[in-house]
Amino acid sequence: MALVLSVDEKSQIQALERTQRLLPMRLGYPERRTHDYHRHGIASLFAALDVASGEVIGKCYARHRHQEFLKFLRLVDSQVPSEFDVHLVLDNYGTHKHPRVRRWMARHPRYHTHFTPTGASWLNQVERWFATLTQKQIRRGSFTSVRDLVLKINRYVQLHNDNPRPFAWTKSADEIFETMYAMCKDISGSRH
Repeated sequence: MALVLSVDEKSQIQALERTQRLLPMRLGYPERRTHDYHRHGIASLFAALDVASGEVIGKCYARHRHQEFLKFLRLVDSQVPSEFDVHLVLDNYGTHKHPRVRRWMARHPRYHTHFTPTGASWLNQVERWFATLTQKQIRRGSFTSVRDLVLKINRYVQLHNDNPRPFAWTKSADEIFETMYAMCKDISGSRH
């Protein structure tokens, strides 16, 4: 049996405390917020999205280095039943290819890494989940401390996992490749 996990980090999430509360939308007026805030620090969220079920394993750390990634891999390893082979979809960030991470992978042969092409981390479904987290929890939030930010992120992960749903591509592979081909032509200046 195999499990596919889309894995990445949302680094340097700022714990911003708004000086005034968010003003809700009214007829004819958009939602408004002040542009001044107090900064209380940052956290980095490491997340693994099960592409089949939509469930997320998530953990916040103070820093974003290979050491934290190894801690996160150990957390994933503790939560995934041992009978599963684990396929990790990752971007090409150096943290994922650090020598200590490679050694950990070599000592855990049930783990298999699959890297998205450079510049195409959007293919990694956890990126879509990060966008939803940002939209629903972080962007509109006001956090009195890093601890408050982490508690609210953890609560969001928990609520998400109470009713997880996998993401579904709305375009066919051919449509995606056509778009990528057109984009490559535009970038290269090719006319054929």
